[in-house]
Amino acid sequence: MAKKRKVIISCACTGAVHTPSMSPYLPVTAEEIANDAIKAVESGAAIVHLHARNPKDGRPDQSPEAFAPFLKEIKEKTDAVVNLTTGGSPYMSIEERVRPTAVFKPELASLNMGTMNFGLFHMLDRFKEFKFDWEREYLERSHELIARNTFKDIEHILTLGTSNGTKFEFECYDTSHLYTLKHFCDRGLMKGPLFIQTVFGIMGGIGIHPDDVSHMKRTADRLFGDNYHWSVIGAGSHQMRIASMSLAMGGHVRVGLEDSLWAGPGALAQGSADQVKTIRGIIEGLGLEVATPSEARDILQLKGASGVAF
Repeated sequence: MAKKRKVIISCACTGAVHTPSMSPYLPVTAEEIANDAIKAVESGAAIVHLHARNPKDGRPDQSPEAFAPFLKEIKEKTDAVVNLTTGGSPYMSIEERVRPTAVFKPELASLNMGTMNFGLFHMLDRFKEFKFDWEREYLERSHELIARNTFKDIEHILTLGTSNGTKFEFECYDTSHLYTLKHFCDRGLMKGPLFIQTVFGIMGGIGIHPDDVSHMKRTADRLFGDNYHWSVIGAGSHQMRIASMSLAMGGHVRVGLEDSLWAGPGALAQGSADQVKTIRGIIEGLGLEVATPSEARDILQLKGASGVAF
């Protein structure tokens, strides 16, 4: 009998895009973030991608002190690969954004592969009432928001992470980001296999048409050959459709409340685990197998949990 292909489920349990008013299930406190991540791992996620928030008002918080409590609990209660953000919030400086990775030396860290427009203002068409004063302004200001990651920024993050044995989830929101990644790969600033996360449906990045998904995959194949593993993020209601396309094309998937608040049409997910369970059902229905954290480490050639500083 042929060996079944292993699929890595990454789960982004909280993040800087959504605000607390958008869903009562969005984790905010360290305890809530830890619980959401642990349940996601129990449901099949091998990797948990993590941001932190101010527990009083839900603002994105990139201080190491905000990360420490939930990192400790997740490590104690799961074998998950922890993937820390270097994106933080688009409104943060690079010095703020890189601090958790510098301090905690994770197995994985996210790295946005370019500067881009990052529109969130369209969310105001759906959400009218907010708990905290900062939320409406946060969305409105994105009319002129530039999410910065210059070549210098990327090189700084790469150099810092690589020196600590951290590998990267390279988040590519458009074709140009793949070419930027190729530039750094050609310069020898990272070792393969690369873990490329192509992102679809963010205003300012590539769209969600099947041709967009195929185009990004073809381009990555041409640039990186067999030296990478491909995964996808589908924003909002497109999450499961994009993920299903990736599965059919040989890729991995990312779900979670950072990327989408939904469990189905008009139904809010009550936690990231809801989405992990859904995509797990699709994976297994296709005759594939969900990778364990240990298997994900082997596939991505990570340093292991013993090499982190938390």
